[in-house]
Amino acid sequence: MLRTIAKQNPELRRTLIDLRKAARVHQAPIWAAVAERLARARHQVRPVNVGHLQRLAEAQATVVIPGKLLAEGGLTKPLTVAVFHASSAARLKVHEAGGTVVTIRDLVKSRPDGSGVRLLG
Repeated sequence: MLRTIAKQNPELRRTLIDLRKAARVHQAPIWAAVAERLARARHQVRPVNVGHLQRLAEAQATVVIPGKLLAEGGLTKPLTVAVFHASSAARLKVHEAGGTVVTIRDLVKSRPDGSGVRLLG
């Protein structure tokens, strides 16, 4: 079913289009789930803190967060975190732990089938 995109942010609109296309072309349900969560109203999307990543993700994991990454808590594991928006302090904490922060669109390009990607948030 083709849904219209009611978001005004052009970057968010492009991300939703890319996610839905990747889900359809590569038969990857994770990208459809990420698109569905990003398409929700802003007050329905819960931000994820860096401390949650410490508790929920294994070292060297690839995690996608459909929303915001905030800097509350600490992180000691190197992770690859794909996020639509991250605070500068959260980016710094992830980099200090030896990880990387990438955009969701970049992660879709590098892993179009969604293998090895965990959805949080």
